[in-house]
Amino acid sequence: MRAIISDIHGNLEALEAVLADIREQGIDVVFCLGDIIGYGPNPRECIDAVMESCQVTILGNHDQAALFDPEGFNAGAERAIFWTRHMLETGDPDGNERRWEFLGELPRMRREPKLLFVHGSARNPLSEYVFPEDVYNQRKMERIFSLVDRYCFQGHTHIPGVFTENLNFHSPDEIDYKYELGDEKVLINVGSVGQPRDGDNRAAYIVIEEGDDGNGSPDAGDNPVTVQFRRVPYDFEKTISKIYDIAELDNFLGDRLRDGR
Repeated sequence: MRAIISDIHGNLEALEAVLADIREQGIDVVFCLGDIIGYGPNPRECIDAVMESCQVTILGNHDQAALFDPEGFNAGAERAIFWTRHMLETGDPDGNERRWEFLGELPRMRREPKLLFVHGSARNPLSEYVFPEDVYNQRKMERIFSLVDRYCFQGHTHIPGVFTENLNFHSPDEIDYKYELGDEKVLINVGSVGQPRDGDNRAAYIVIEEGDDGNGSPDAGDNPVTVQFRRVPYDFEKTISKIYDIAELDNFLGDRLRDGR
């Protein structure tokens, strides 16, 4: 078993709740698909927690924006990135140096046999959105699926669910929060820890349980893989209060946490 988290966005309360839920299940392998920072009030603490808890971390577009310059961001997101960058440049020289080094070394993707892990998509690992309505964009989806060996795990849209190669999208509630993978290619969006946008304000992540090859090792190519979508309540009012107290962060970034939008 391993847990896959994504899109934390500086939301420490959500991250701590998710990591506690992961530990309660006895899972000690955690992958992070990026966007540790941006939008939220605790960038330092979230980077530290990911460094400590995640065995694999992928670069997200907000992580890159903090390292370089935000491109294509709206005004609120851009202000949040500049404030985040300031937090990572002041107040804790030793810790911030370690955090910058960590962010600067993050890969854009990770490949394993039959498995691909990205932030955005197989076609553009950093910044391409794959929304549920894209199942009606046959050309886009066929191109993305052509780059996937079998299973691709991604984030970025903050909307969890399963995209199938025959152009269907299954939200977690439609599949009773579980999906058994087979021979068909699928894209799995793991949802967002720190800023869900599917109408559910609970933090989102997934657990994948891989089949055994008979020698005690997982082999996703030949044995069943079950994906479990999990939702974890957290004290979003505490996060909202922190956002309200920071002039550089728009109040909307807090308000949206209540509605999961």
